[in-house]
Amino acid sequence: MIKVIQPGLQTTVQDYGRIGYYEVGMPPSGAMDKYSFTAANVLVGNEENAAALEITYMGPVLEFQQDAVIALTGGEIPPKVNGELVPMWETLAVKAGDQLSFDFVKQGARVYLAVAGGIDVPLIMGSRSTYTLCGIGGLEGRPLQAGDELKIGSAAKQRVKIGTRIQEDLIPVFSKTNEIRVVVGLCSYRLTEESKERFFSLDWTVTAEANRVGYRFKGERLSFVEREQPFGAGSNPSNVVDLGYPIGSIQVPDGVEPIALLNDAVTGGGYATICTIISADLNKMAQVKTNEKVRFVAVDIETALQARKEYAYKLAQIKQQLQLL
Repeated sequence: MIKVIQPGLQTTVQDYGRIGYYEVGMPPSGAMDKYSFTAANVLVGNEENAAALEITYMGPVLEFQQDAVIALTGGEIPPKVNGELVPMWETLAVKAGDQLSFDFVKQGARVYLAVAGGIDVPLIMGSRSTYTLCGIGGLEGRPLQAGDELKIGSAAKQRVKIGTRIQEDLIPVFSKTNEIRVVVGLCSYRLTEESKERFFSLDWTVTAEANRVGYRFKGERLSFVEREQPFGAGSNPSNVVDLGYPIGSIQVPDGVEPIALLNDAVTGGGYATICTIISADLNKMAQVKTNEKVRFVAVDIETALQARKEYAYKLAQIKQQLQLL
């Protein structure tokens, strides 16, 4: 068991996500930074999809009720065991009675805590991920609270030597200014040409509304091409006839503040989506926090697919490194 002494700002159980239900309005949830999440599981010998804890901005205080093997990856929120700093991106051993806590966030926004054996919570629609808006998955469908107890799964896939560390060139570096690549569409035609140019030339600031549902940005107002709204669309120029929202799609309600829709967002609606964050950069987007800067960069599908291949290659390098130890 792991006992929650203090829950942190928002700590939830997540795995890879609730895949296959988007068409019925169920978003995938799951780890927002899948690279860091997967690396943590590999470091403790788990299956890649084993449930872990996603820790946002301010970490919890957790007490281990049994000996365990753990790994911490993701943003730089320095972890401590019994008050002593311990490394991230490395396989660690903790003893029964040890307390894990965290210092203030330095870079990035989210840390992943994997435990050998995984976090044992019920499967809901094929996933252990927490979706708080519907109150399903994870531990009772909510963030952790003080006094909660988390059960550790029975066995990891393989045993990893304590002190095993991800090689430095495979550890991401986080910044307060970020370039996020996007593919333009589906409804970019609704923006005026001037507004399209401004969208890609501005450094957008992440507002306080930045969470698992989506990130809202402030910069300047964008304008839409004037037209007679079609039947089925709302009266605002930013409205279209309802369509599906891909994960990472960006809408601009009333042209005021762009919103990037993320893991817990609605799956469709009536706002024009002007572009979509490429899958490889969703991990980087998950590590951006309030008041940091984002510049969107338009790329084509071929570039997005190549970035996906590079992402998969990095994960393969991590797995190969551990197999060679």
